[in-house]
Amino acid sequence: MNTVIRHVTPADLDRCYTIETLAYEGDEAATREKIATRIATWPEGFIVTEVDGVVAGFINSGAAFEVQMSDEAFKELIGHDPAGPHVVIMSVVVHPDFQGQGVAKRLMAEFIERMRTLNKASVNLMCKERHIPFYAGFGFAYIKPSASDHGGMEWHEMVLKL
Repeated sequence: MNTVIRHVTPADLDRCYTIETLAYEGDEAATREKIATRIATWPEGFIVTEVDGVVAGFINSGAAFEVQMSDEAFKELIGHDPAGPHVVIMSVVVHPDFQGQGVAKRLMAEFIERMRTLNKASVNLMCKERHIPFYAGFGFAYIKPSASDHGGMEWHEMVLKL
């Protein structure tokens, strides 16, 4: 299995949208337009992993000087500032055909290293309760249940100090 982790390109839009809609339930998936905005606005915070030439998963994010995890507008990168020291992950997704193969672990490790290289101070995210142990394994600390009800789901806020 040949795996490559790289920055996203505009040509990845349709594949990323497909993965997003397969991986997230109901209304929690980002729209194609939101993904296109994330690709165009901050490709430095959007990485994909290819397995044998096929995009298998991705992580996308934005940066800010102040983090408001329940801010829905930020998912459209309203308020994003690439100079901001705090990164907010919006999606960590792997296509179902590639789940259970360590793809998300490799992506997350690479993402964290890239954010350190960019001299970011923290990485923030919201996740479902079942994913808390996964992120804790990378050093993320649990903050609190989130005020967000994005997609009608219950979320939990976590942070990794870099």
